[in-house]
Amino acid sequence: MPSTDLDDPTPNTRTAAVPVELSLEERLTLVEAAMTVRLDEANAAYEVNTAHIPTTPVDLTDLVALPLTPTLQPPAPHSTPVAALLQRAHHRLLTGGWCAGSLRDEDGALCLFGAIRFEAHRNLRLEMDAVSVLMDAIRSQFGDRFESVPAFNDSFRAGDARIPLRILGQAADLADARGL
Repeated sequence: MPSTDLDDPTPNTRTAAVPVELSLEERLTLVEAAMTVRLDEANAAYEVNTAHIPTTPVDLTDLVALPLTPTLQPPAPHSTPVAALLQRAHHRLLTGGWCAGSLRDEDGALCLFGAIRFEAHRNLRLEMDAVSVLMDAIRSQFGDRFESVPAFNDSFRAGDARIPLRILGQAADLADARGL
């Protein structure tokens, strides 16, 4: 007859395992070992799963080197003079930078009014028409909160050109729609 624990005359000498406090370095070593095992298993699985995919060597001389950042090309110009001026000013701010508090900062960045003035090429009538359309675009979004383009421009902190540039682009579209 097989013996059972009840038949065993010796008392049960098993004790509960006492948790051992590990140091940080010991815990990190254990985690690193576990991660190494998991990474090795994942690598083996990848090799098995991709073994059937044919590979052909690539001749690197055939590759065309592309710039990491695309060059910013101006869009097709609007056909009307004021719209084209506003569009050029918008592109100038995108490529040359926008500033607040002055017409031009020490890095060459321009404010909205400075970009319009620069792109107007001393044509005062064209400059005034562009500023007028820009003010209409500003009023359509912000009401009468701003009394001038410089006041609108300077209400934004330096480096945050998103809204001024968006309004300038909308002004170009507005001038084009008006045939200006």
